[in-house]
Amino acid sequence: MDAQTYWKAWSERCRRDLTTDILPFWMKHGWDRQHGGVYTCVDRDGTLMDSTKSGWFQGRFAFVCSYAYNAVEKKKTWLKAAKSTLDFIDAHLFDARGRAYFSLMADGTPLRMRRYVFSECFAAIAMSEYAKATGSAEYAAKALELFKRIKTFVHDPAMTPPKFEPTFETQGHSLTMILINVASCLKEVCDDPSLDAQIAESIRLLRENFVHPEFKALLETVGPNGEFIDTMIGRTINPGHAIETSWFLMEVAEKTQDKELLKLALTILDWSLVWGWDKKYGGIISFRDCRNFPSQYYEQDMKFWWPQCETLIATQYAWNLTKKPKWLNWHRKVREWTYARMPDKKFGEWYGYLHRDGTVAQPAKGNLFKGPFHIPRMMIKSIELAKSVE
Repeated sequence: MDAQTYWKAWSERCRRDLTTDILPFWMKHGWDRQHGGVYTCVDRDGTLMDSTKSGWFQGRFAFVCSYAYNAVEKKKTWLKAAKSTLDFIDAHLFDARGRAYFSLMADGTPLRMRRYVFSECFAAIAMSEYAKATGSAEYAAKALELFKRIKTFVHDPAMTPPKFEPTFETQGHSLTMILINVASCLKEVCDDPSLDAQIAESIRLLRENFVHPEFKALLETVGPNGEFIDTMIGRTINPGHAIETSWFLMEVAEKTQDKELLKLALTILDWSLVWGWDKKYGGIISFRDCRNFPSQYYEQDMKFWWPQCETLIATQYAWNLTKKPKWLNWHRKVREWTYARMPDKKFGEWYGYLHRDGTVAQPAKGNLFKGPFHIPRMMIKSIELAKSVE
């Protein structure tokens, strides 16, 4: 099968699965039409196991519904679900300081606040994508205002307390990488120098601090100036996160025509596939230690749904930008492994948690971390990438 035929078939598969399986599952079992917002703690067949609502997924669901509307089909139900969830976000997600909760009750009563600003980040991309769908200047402005709040929060210990004691200074990769994506999303509807400044700063930090050629790895946790920390925390490689970062960088490189940035993105992808691909059982593994010691994480050898999704995006993007056959070959290998194990043929959607050998660890379709985001985002992005090379 030639490349054009392969990508066309892949795009058609993504469109079919997105519109007849993934989004219908969450529209039926997740969307809370009484209170607004979305439930994610559902069993294999969609039965609600826990009415606790994830703060992350309120933004993620509103984003995905708006993104599908913008890129796949102008389906009014998707836009209605996005607005319903944004209304829930406006009414309940933020405290009096403007910080966003990690979890809430069904009616929006707050349950837990965590130090991370990921709930805020996902709310911001939801607002920007909805603004793009509707032309709403109000939501574009709200997205930008929230982005600027996030920036103040991350520099204010009262808002985001340090993870460790002052004797152990670190910086984490996850916030650096996610702010690239948040700023890139907002740039679709906002014209503000702070967005380009954030992208440039995150890229600088990745280059100077998190990319460690001596290990051929992007590390998750480093010292305040990028120092290698020779502990289990400092040696951690999260292949899925690194691969996700690679396609965030490809997106920026494509728009700016920055060849050096593309080279960096492809290098990170190359390294991360070597670390992440399980040569014995296949699939992208959860955690590795850059010195090849056993990882500290109990789930270190599991196969989660989301790294497979990120790899499918990144390898397709890499092929788009280079036309090198190795990226198509990687995409095919990961797709075949993933689709043989993760889609649930009986009840729909995907299993999220597999043992190392690819058998199902637990069959629930969602929790506070898994829900309607990585899988539909991967499918929508894949459709967009296929369109760009037709």
